[in-house]
Amino acid sequence: MNYYSEIKEILINNEINKKVKEYSKNKVELESYYNVGKLLIEAQGGKERAKYGDNLIKKYSEKLTKELGKGYSIRNLKNMRKFYLNCQNKIWQPLAAKLNWTQICIILSLNNIEKMNYYTNLCIQKSISKRQLQEIIKNKEYERLPESTKEKLRHNEEISLIETEKNPILIKNNNLDINNIKERTLQKLILDDLNNFLNQLGNGYSYIQNEYKIKIGNTYNYIDILLYNYIFKCFVVVELKVTPLKKEHIGQIEIYMNYIDYNLKNINDNKTIGLIVTKENNEYIIKYSSDKRIKAIEYELV
Repeated sequence: MNYYSEIKEILINNEINKKVKEYSKNKVELESYYNVGKLLIEAQGGKERAKYGDNLIKKYSEKLTKELGKGYSIRNLKNMRKFYLNCQNKIWQPLAAKLNWTQICIILSLNNIEKMNYYTNLCIQKSISKRQLQEIIKNKEYERLPESTKEKLRHNEEISLIETEKNPILIKNNNLDINNIKERTLQKLILDDLNNFLNQLGNGYSYIQNEYKIKIGNTYNYIDILLYNYIFKCFVVVELKVTPLKKEHIGQIEIYMNYIDYNLKNINDNKTIGLIVTKENNEYIIKYSSDKRIKAIEYELV
């Protein structure tokens, strides 16, 4: 069998099909690269031998580049081979079909199927660009998920709102002295890059207001940031603390949450969630809190 000729024929057909509409183009492109990856494995003598058979890929790359032009580098052919191998995973394969080749190549570099599944789903849910995908991988978004959340993702279990936040939350510090930061300054840094903050919290968050004024008796209080999550259908009270977490912080945010439930929540909303963004968490304060709607996560200025 002349593997090179068959590979070349597939890629020529793919070049022709690039002129059709975008959806069909992407589908044809992925099918072409899948088939090329399969043929490369066969040409190298099977999966085990393919790990070491890069000389053939180098040879094919040089010939294809000479005869068809750019796009057939050694790296790209290796990605086609890796794409075929990873598509043997029945969970990842249907997800990958919804991505473009650029996204797939970035995700293939992870070499971990759980991370690959996570970032693939993220691309599908948020339609993120190549640059955004590279940034969130660089910031280790998957690694910052709670272990309990990762375990649920492995088993496709339902995840609650307070399990979607990344920990720590990364906030750009704009060259400030991180040892002497004030709560108002932290709030400004978050609001200056609000989309980044909301994305790190998870899906479905929308901004309502900062310094949201509420009246408790004869006293006015101010919620640092008030959000709403349209997926989980609930308000989210965010309190910012530049100190380690203290037990009085729990009491404060619980009062704010109850106020929102009494005065803002309607019959179709779920109960309000409380999120304390703190310099240093204390898991025991949260553990022994009676209100499981409250979660504390640390922030890190970068």
